Amino acid sequence: MNDPAVASSAAQPSSEVADLELVKRCQRGDARSFDLLVTRYRGKVYGMCYHLVQNDQDAWDLAQEAFIKAWKALPSFKGDSSFYTWLYRIAHNTSYDWLRKKRIQSDGEFNDEIGRPVAAGAEAVPKGDFAPDEALKNRELGARIHEAIAQLSPDHRTVILLREVEGHSYEEIAQATSSSLGTVMSRLFYARKKLQELLKDTYENA
Repeated sequence: MNDPAVASSAAQPSSEVADLELVKRCQRGDARSFDLLVTRYRGKVYGMCYHLVQNDQDAWDLAQEAFIKAWKALPSFKGDSSFYTWLYRIAHNTSYDWLRKKRIQSDGEFNDEIGRPVAAGAEAVPKGDFAPDEALKNRELGARIHEAIAQLSPDHRTVILLREVEGHSYEEIAQATSSSLGTVMSRLFYARKKLQELLKDTYENA
């Protein structure tokens, strides 16, 4: 006699299967489960790669490379972080390796690795609060904001997108970028400050 619980589990829509369960299936050699994970996250991974490298074809290539690396590394995934955080870190490192090889460097960006640290209790947003997630909903401002974000260094661009657009916590961003919590806070502070400067005229004329 069939077990109703097993039948219910088997009938569960693929879109509702938890990442961890799909990962376990992948680790048992189920390539189809990995296809589901790719479908679930390819848009976000491509988006992250694109925002870093600013080129559509390169972003797709890097996203594909990241997924290939993830598939090969899946046997070592222990679930210490969410699958997406783990995948994001792979894609992030893949894109950074590409940028280093291309010797693409930001022009005039503040180097937060050697700058003064931001106190844990400091305001994360400079006076005249800038909220990218709200402004991005406004089509009229969206293009200008995306242009401004593109002018940030890769490090600053990453934390802004993860925090303000995707809504990740500081801890999740630290895991995804292999950075300390203090570094994430510092990068986010200066990224917001830079965006405020770049968009000053836009908001003054709004």
